[in-house]
Amino acid sequence: MGVIARVSGPVVIAEGLEGAKMYDVVRVGQLGLVGEIIRLVEGTATVQVYEDTTGVRPGDPVENTGQALSVELGPGLLTSIYDGVQRPLDVLKKSLGDFITRGFVAPPLDEKKVWEFTATVKPGTAVTPGAVLGTVQETPLILHKIMVPPGVTGTVERLASGRYTIRDPIGSIKTAAGSRPFTLTQRWVVRIPRPVTQKLAPGIPLLTGQRVIDTFFPVAKGGTACIPGPFGSGKTVTQQQLAKWADSDVVVYVGCGERGNEMTEVLATFPNLTDPKSGRPLMERTILIANTSNMPVAAREASVYTGITIAEYYRDMGYDVALMADSTSRWAEAMREISGRLEEMPGEEGYPAYLGRRVAEFYERAGRVVTLSPEGRPGSVTVVGAVSPPGGDFSEPVSQNTLRVARVFWALDASLASRRHFPSINWLQSYSLYVGDIEPWYREQIAKDWVGLRQKALEVLQKESELQEIVQLVGVDALPEREKGVLDVARMLREDYLQQSAYDDVDTYTSIAKQYRMLRAILAFGDREQEAIGKGTTVADLQKLPVRSKLSRMKWVPEKDLPQFDAIETEMNQSVAALAGGA
Repeated sequence: MGVIARVSGPVVIAEGLEGAKMYDVVRVGQLGLVGEIIRLVEGTATVQVYEDTTGVRPGDPVENTGQALSVELGPGLLTSIYDGVQRPLDVLKKSLGDFITRGFVAPPLDEKKVWEFTATVKPGTAVTPGAVLGTVQETPLILHKIMVPPGVTGTVERLASGRYTIRDPIGSIKTAAGSRPFTLTQRWVVRIPRPVTQKLAPGIPLLTGQRVIDTFFPVAKGGTACIPGPFGSGKTVTQQQLAKWADSDVVVYVGCGERGNEMTEVLATFPNLTDPKSGRPLMERTILIANTSNMPVAAREASVYTGITIAEYYRDMGYDVALMADSTSRWAEAMREISGRLEEMPGEEGYPAYLGRRVAEFYERAGRVVTLSPEGRPGSVTVVGAVSPPGGDFSEPVSQNTLRVARVFWALDASLASRRHFPSINWLQSYSLYVGDIEPWYREQIAKDWVGLRQKALEVLQKESELQEIVQLVGVDALPEREKGVLDVARMLREDYLQQSAYDDVDTYTSIAKQYRMLRAILAFGDREQEAIGKGTTVADLQKLPVRSKLSRMKWVPEKDLPQFDAIETEMNQSVAALAGGA
């Protein structure tokens, strides 16, 4: 038992803690506030406290638990809403009301709920880390696999199917150190990545149903992406769209230091969303971690580690997990505040010198991997981190350090958002470094000319950007017809393809097959348009063709009616040819 020597906001200096280790969890003060040791110097320990330290004073006791900050992993995680240190907010509300009492501790998983466990191995079976002992139907969408924890090898002594709570022993394993009983849960230290057998090269895209992402700037399963953008540019809406539509099995959404009204909207809307693939509530495959900007700053720093550890746990079961971190800028600001109270030497803009390393360590925990299981189950964690640069300045340290490690950059543009163009991803500033990795998948699964069409569309949009500078000087009417044709096709790409409504039942999601048909039709019209211009036809006449309005309405054609595109393409070729022939 130690005592407090000094208090500086969420940072407490303790003396007399015997046997203290880095990252040990301690209980601080008379209320037993949760804290974590972040520095040890001779006989003193520096503790960051995850709760408000008002009223804590020198001389108060500090008790070391001897355990590092860890999360409890097991059935019941899905549908839960936690704070940054895995306290269940819905449970706290029932017990305490709208405000959390300091020092109050609640188990992260329901200890009274009974689960139906089905054993899949028999006693006498030799097991290794990652081996599945049995299953629990956690929700109608996700089958929860009860696995042997990392570092445990032995022979199953006892295991039986039945109805258990998370605290009941389900069996035991005989290890070299003796018999070890098992329950439905395991614990894991949040700052240590869960081990894997092998990391796989990215080769499969994470399909999102958002045309600007899937077509132009795709992210691979197990990949990393960042969404930097100023206030009001659509970061949260974009991440919510990805959470709903991305081709992943489990979604972990971390609201890290966001405004209370934004997190309230997330917490209010997510439980009411329907999973489009199953028709079930989306929360049945979602975990929310809410840590608003008025919550203790130290818990904000821990929240992203809590989220990524839970994501790795479901990855180890063989699932594809999407982690949304909104926003890592608030996480970095928490690090900056703690660093300042520790009186560390500041780096650029006051951030600690180790900011780049911490950001890299977080994103490096993403990946598509071969798990520890004997059969080598593949699984993936895809990390999408939002960045909120002050004033939309992408040159600030958090954005720059994120861009060094994230391989996809979706640059949100406030000017596009103000024009009601959503998703407001700037197609000239954004990029994806996964295009070459997943090109074989697109060629095999979609069409051999898919990558060529994508490149051609980007060239048209780039050409439009160059022509806009001339248009601002001399006007559109002064341009030659061929340049007018380029602007016409670019406008179709922008308004009829890239612009997508999250609130329209049909347009909110576009399959990759429909994206291909839409893109091919628009670019084919551009080719026919250039041929007709060569024969003397004007762009104004081509814009009056009835097929133009049909091309514009392709985004609202339901997935089941894709054969309509054949008729549209036939009409397009015939009507343009007839107009050019008449010219």
